[in-house]
Amino acid sequence: MSEVARIELDGKIYELPVITGTENEKAIDISKLRDLTGYVTLDTGYKNTGATTSSITFLDGELGILHYRGYSIEQLASKASFIEVSYLLIYGELPTQAELDWFESSIKKHTLVAEDMKQFFEAYPSKAHPMGVLSSMISSLSTFYPESLDPNRSKEAKDLTIHRLLAKLPTLAAWAYKNSMRHPFMYPRNEYDYCKNFLYMMFAMPTEDYNVDPVVVEALNTLLILHADHEQNCSTSTVRIVGSAQANLYSTVSAGISALWGPLHGGANQEVIEMLEQIQNDGGNVDKWVAKAKDKEDPFRLMGFGHRVYKNFDPRANIIKKACDDVLEKLKVNDPLLAIAKKLEKVALEDEYFKARNLYPNVDFYSGIIYKALGIDTEMFTVMFALGRLPGWIAQWKEMTENKEPIGRPRQIYIGKTSRDYVPIAAR
Repeated sequence: MSEVARIELDGKIYELPVITGTENEKAIDISKLRDLTGYVTLDTGYKNTGATTSSITFLDGELGILHYRGYSIEQLASKASFIEVSYLLIYGELPTQAELDWFESSIKKHTLVAEDMKQFFEAYPSKAHPMGVLSSMISSLSTFYPESLDPNRSKEAKDLTIHRLLAKLPTLAAWAYKNSMRHPFMYPRNEYDYCKNFLYMMFAMPTEDYNVDPVVVEALNTLLILHADHEQNCSTSTVRIVGSAQANLYSTVSAGISALWGPLHGGANQEVIEMLEQIQNDGGNVDKWVAKAKDKEDPFRLMGFGHRVYKNFDPRANIIKKACDDVLEKLKVNDPLLAIAKKLEKVALEDEYFKARNLYPNVDFYSGIIYKALGIDTEMFTVMFALGRLPGWIAQWKEMTENKEPIGRPRQIYIGKTSRDYVPIAAR
């Protein structure tokens, strides 16, 4: 007999089905609760609410497990390319060589953006935050491809939209950076792979040759894979709920970018660097700031340590730590901030206070250090996050639309004033 949950309301007992996922996660299906009882549930922040079923990403915060389509993040980060992982997330399986060739070739055909879009960049002030610029530019793509507005177009037409977005976001992201620096835009080089091409557009100048270091390319490849999807987080949930209204993919991802921009979500790696700068500006005494972090009466908190979901360790952290060490060794970067970061890392890994509370360095800690070592401005860190998260957003949108999920419409419990009469302004 199938497992059920029983709830008693107003003297009546109602049975609700229990759903078990393929990794033995259990959920009480309350989809008919209101129809049966007149009640709704209240779960502020949706911490205990499953908004959908999904076959894309599985994570277990207690055990430190992260899988994409059944493949462990450890295997994918060490063996796959970001484009392979993108294909896996979007289409459900690792590609054959022929499928990968088709996917890469299609993406490379669409790396250029319309020349008219340059005028948009010119209209932004130099100090415009690149996330705001990127969100606007991605949304603007829908005006250049109005066929994307049709939710009932063919599979081939939808694939074209997906490939265009994968191709153009790196170009627009790099150009957002170039615009903030007031440097000339660099056009994509389609003989380069995805990661190498992005780094070229970010750092090359028309006046001289630019050689992209393979160690840096590999580190970026790893970073993007680690950020490619992370289940139903704030930005992903935003993508799914905006997409549920049959909004086009460009505006849907633009909404996801805006959600990611929030400092409580995608801005964590930027906050790591800002914390290191704070410690440096105070004289660089790491022990002092560690003591402040331990003091319950002190509002200071160490950024980049522990994780809201992972309760024991972040499976991505060990992977990115190696990439971080490789980059720092290769580039021979002499930056006092990185020296402070290494001291903090040592404390977190050895100090019993941090070990007992599982306050380990997380993926944001190491990614911030890598981006800093590469010479990427802190305001670009969240853009880098968006670049990695893009295939996950696309996969979530694709799954939702193919499953014909209904438009998102959360309920609420009203706690405002009850019915009252209008009072003319002269009588107020």
